[in-house]
Amino acid sequence: MHYRNFKTVVYLPAWIAKNMTSEKLASDYEFLEKYIGLDKIYLETHREDIDIDKEQILMIKNFLESKGVEVSGGITTVTPDFEGAGGGKRRLFNTMCYTDPAMREKVKEISEYTASLFDEVILDDFYFTNCSCESCIKAKGDRDWVTFRKELMIDVSKNLIVDPAKKVNPKVKMVVKYPNWRESYHFTGYLPKEEQDIFDATYIGTETRSPKYADQHLPEYLSYSLVRYMENAWPDRNGGGWFDIFQCWSSDRYLEQGYLTAFAKAKELMHFEWSNLIDNRFVGGMGIQLKKIDDMLDNVGNPTGVATYIPYESSGENHLEMRFGMIGIPIEATPNFPSDKKNILLTESSACDKDVVEKLSEYVKNGGEAVITTGFLKERGDELRAAGLTEAIVTDRKINVTRYQMTGDWAGYIDDVKPIIFPEIVHGNNESWSLLNGGDGDYHTSLVLMSTYGKGRIFIVSIPDNQADIYRIPRLANDVLKRIVRTNTYASGKDFSMFTYDDGSMIFYRYVKEDVRPAHIKVYNEGDVSIFKDETNDREYKVESCEVWEDFEKHEYKYVDIILFPGEFIKARWK
Repeated sequence: MHYRNFKTVVYLPAWIAKNMTSEKLASDYEFLEKYIGLDKIYLETHREDIDIDKEQILMIKNFLESKGVEVSGGITTVTPDFEGAGGGKRRLFNTMCYTDPAMREKVKEISEYTASLFDEVILDDFYFTNCSCESCIKAKGDRDWVTFRKELMIDVSKNLIVDPAKKVNPKVKMVVKYPNWRESYHFTGYLPKEEQDIFDATYIGTETRSPKYADQHLPEYLSYSLVRYMENAWPDRNGGGWFDIFQCWSSDRYLEQGYLTAFAKAKELMHFEWSNLIDNRFVGGMGIQLKKIDDMLDNVGNPTGVATYIPYESSGENHLEMRFGMIGIPIEATPNFPSDKKNILLTESSACDKDVVEKLSEYVKNGGEAVITTGFLKERGDELRAAGLTEAIVTDRKINVTRYQMTGDWAGYIDDVKPIIFPEIVHGNNESWSLLNGGDGDYHTSLVLMSTYGKGRIFIVSIPDNQADIYRIPRLANDVLKRIVRTNTYASGKDFSMFTYDDGSMIFYRYVKEDVRPAHIKVYNEGDVSIFKDETNDREYKVESCEVWEDFEKHEYKYVDIILFPGEFIKARWK
């Protein structure tokens, strides 16, 4: 391995492998080895109408293995119409129709062939179905598409992909790679819950490209949080994170995908794909930065953060938790209800669990502190009120907020700010208490509402109509939420992330976006600390003391004021 904390990996697709010569292979290898260090490749045997013959596969495989590169197989399960298969199907991206006998046989043959050549095989993230042809409609019957595709893909995964491969090669490790669109898995037959009992391992897409313009409008923090989600879904079985150059019009935007994938402790950093990397200006920077990150990750513990419940087969307020990550709240997303954590976050996606209110009630009653969003309250309000967890409701009215009030601070007012539209929360005064108000004119609504239940508390956080407006909420107003979900540290600022680990390590990163300039970040701690150590730059900051008003009481914090530069990261800890 070129690095101690992760492997550097490249995907070599079939359309490149098909025409690869030994001379071009040697030249490309030298470039990749020089600039990023090549530990492993995934060599694709099939994509679209391209099938790579054994002789060509072995030429590539044998050369790379002679250089000490690990070589595994890859499959992309897409195909155009072919003789014997039903034609005229409207298959988006040419994904397979898995009710077509000829296509079923073809995917089985591809799996068997690839397993005969490799001891590890990954399925690229076109392993889904969106086919709604007449054959699929007939097979679906009275079931909805989600149920039908779930049952269909369980059959395909077991009987056409994994079992046939293992019959040919009993020691083959079969890996399913999931894409970066987690909120839509269940619509297309992706089944991380069920497939963990079928496949040996998984992989996750961490490409975020240009969030402002990409089809899936993915926050940059996804490159970290999806790795963490899959680590919690398939413990110790997530192979790595996979990112690419597409719609990365600056080198920083490409590099950030790799940084965050590494910060999440992914085992492999997959660069897609081989030909896009050759002579690419991004690649040299990646090699330089990975060496720094590798040094930084030495002796770093396991990632931690606010436990955020995102059940399997869920959607709603999609990517919201990632936006919290973009303002410095560390997030640890999980498909399992985190009943053992001190603080939890529930979004509209959490409401897809039919038993979530019962779980929440038990959690808070026993002393847990839960933050729920207005999306969750809207979906589960009747049950929450019936359980006695809150009396609040979200109305259909909207408030154009231009001022904020931190109600626990005698002088906590922020006026004349750019308007943001929030939903209106109506609650029983003194039955619950607003910690943060937002309004315009002489009317306001609660933006952070607190209720007590049993030994614990529940907080309702209002989410702007446009999620991206979270970044525009004034810093001091966002700090109200940060103090609720903190352990003993929170950081005040925007356009940065704080990644925390169970050994006390913290990594700070400021994104290269919007106002590209250095920024002050204040890092607060309630504990008995005297030094903030920047281990990356070998610099110590003496902490200062301050008082913050909460619930009309003064709370003493220690803090430091650090400057983060765009595109640079630091590792730090309190002493």
